[in-house]
Amino acid sequence: MDNAGVSWATMRSLASDKSVTQQQLPAGLAHRILRYARPYIRIILPFLTIVAAVAVLGIVTPLLLKAIIDRGIVPGDIGVVVWLAVAVAGVALLEAILSLLQRWYSSRLGEGFIYDLRCEVFDHVQRMPLAFFVRAQTGALTSRLNNDIIGAQRALTNTLSSVVSNVLSLVLVLGTMFTLSWQITLIALILLPLFLLPVKWVGKRLQRVTREQMAVDAEMSSLMTERFGVGGAMLTKLYGRADEETRMFSGRAARVRDLGVLSAMYSRVFFVALTLLAALATAVVYGLGGALVIGGTFQLGTLVALAALLTRLYGPLTALSNVHVDIMTALVSFHRVFEVLDLRPMIEERTDAVALPADAGSLEFDSVSFRYPGPEEVSLASLESVARQESTPSHQVLHDVSFRAAPGEMIALVGHSGAGKTTITHLAGRLYEVDSGSVRIGGHDVRDVQLSSLYSTVGVVTQEAHLFHDTIRANLAYARPSATDEELLQALRTAQLEHLLAELPDGLDTVVGDRGYRLSGGEKQRLAIARLLLKAPPIVVLDEATAHLDSESEAAVQQALRTALSGRTSLVIAHRLATIREADRILVISDGRIAEQGTHAELLAHNGLYAELYRTQFAAQPDTVPPAGALPVGTHNGSRSGAPVGRGEA
Repeated sequence: MDNAGVSWATMRSLASDKSVTQQQLPAGLAHRILRYARPYIRIILPFLTIVAAVAVLGIVTPLLLKAIIDRGIVPGDIGVVVWLAVAVAGVALLEAILSLLQRWYSSRLGEGFIYDLRCEVFDHVQRMPLAFFVRAQTGALTSRLNNDIIGAQRALTNTLSSVVSNVLSLVLVLGTMFTLSWQITLIALILLPLFLLPVKWVGKRLQRVTREQMAVDAEMSSLMTERFGVGGAMLTKLYGRADEETRMFSGRAARVRDLGVLSAMYSRVFFVALTLLAALATAVVYGLGGALVIGGTFQLGTLVALAALLTRLYGPLTALSNVHVDIMTALVSFHRVFEVLDLRPMIEERTDAVALPADAGSLEFDSVSFRYPGPEEVSLASLESVARQESTPSHQVLHDVSFRAAPGEMIALVGHSGAGKTTITHLAGRLYEVDSGSVRIGGHDVRDVQLSSLYSTVGVVTQEAHLFHDTIRANLAYARPSATDEELLQALRTAQLEHLLAELPDGLDTVVGDRGYRLSGGEKQRLAIARLLLKAPPIVVLDEATAHLDSESEAAVQQALRTALSGRTSLVIAHRLATIREADRILVISDGRIAEQGTHAELLAHNGLYAELYRTQFAAQPDTVPPAGALPVGTHNGSRSGAPVGRGEA
């Protein structure tokens, strides 16, 4: 490793947060890391061999220079000078080739390791329950997939090669220098504290600056992410806050600038100290060594070799003096990645799980009680630094809920916001696990069935249809990748989107934009319904599917929903009188319990909670059943929109 490379590695060590060395890491962490490295043993062994060879070649050149002077130049033997000069060139060429090979093996090892670990973490996170994503911060998860995994990878490439290379270099250089002149070697080592003291002083301050840089960079990135999103940009424009946002960004960017200048100056102090030490050590070697040469104590070539070896001494010494910080930093990165991998999903498929039959169309809740899991049950404190401050245990949300929807039957859920309607729909698709009782589909407890067959059986349309930043084709095919273009077009026609497709120049290949913002609210909902039609599930769950839509868009969505519900079992959160009148049965939810159930007429005649809801919410609506093709479903009733999943309607 050259001197500049060692210097940068040393500065990275000194800039690392020393607090990592005080962390209590779990036992067996190193053994677990070795299990991940085992598949790469055929790469690691030649990689370390090359690292060792480069370290050995580091002392060959100074010894060849000694031989050129003592055996060639001083005696005047031109032949020896030429051949040894060729040997120096050959060593340099061999070192260059080995350096390229070392980089190739290092890249194979590092990138392969990152790929394996990153894919494993991504797959594991994808299988976590919805409660995990409700609590975890997206940025923290992304950091585990990027920064921490890259930090872990450095343990197998940078840190590993640095330790092996520096240990070998130090042993070989010191051994060779002591052989040539133990007096000059001791003097060179005595000068080392003159370098380490200012470096340690710089390192402590650089740690503080580095931590603050990371925090300010994160704040600036967060600001850009929020303001550059479609929603954030729209809010900024609607409230005319562009100038204030620029000033806010300018302030954070200015702090980044100032910290960058300060960091650069501290780094320069390090390099100045290294340069001064090298100059001082060189002066001592040539001064004392020159006197010894003149006095005939040892040869001129020995002096040149010692000066050359000296340049390869301080780098490894300073790097190894901080190697524990590099190793602990890498171990902490591994630990943070393993923390995520060790999180057990609350919802897991049993080994003896069975597949739901294709015609499983009944839905049954049997004495279901439920509370939302606490943070310690589903997440990590490091993934939700704000949310984890909650200390109050979650309360019971559902109490002994029982009902049955026969195949093809429509069940409407009504009740005040927060009564538990959305929670019931989440449990129907096993997005959460019940605390007691059971949810059965086609007579099978959802905990006993294969998750893939469950997700194929239950289809959901929410009030906020999520679309990926991709084409219409890709968003539709997400439901059924094998669907043909004709099937995609038929789904769009059924969802009342044929006219939209005709207006788009790229047709199915039109990109819908971030979260589908290039489409209107009604178009997004109808695209979500088309996706549901492609999936063709026997059971459909509708959670305020026409919320926030204008009357024209709502009518088109209602027509699409009427087709989507035809012949399917449906569980509908309803806020429209027409939907309620069409339902086979109405469940009135109050404080997590089924307070009343029956048809519209039966519940009105009962003159209970439903009758009160009717007078306060439904009476002003037209008391007529809409014509065929205009079935209003799930219109917004004033409850919070945009609330976190699982909390918006507890």
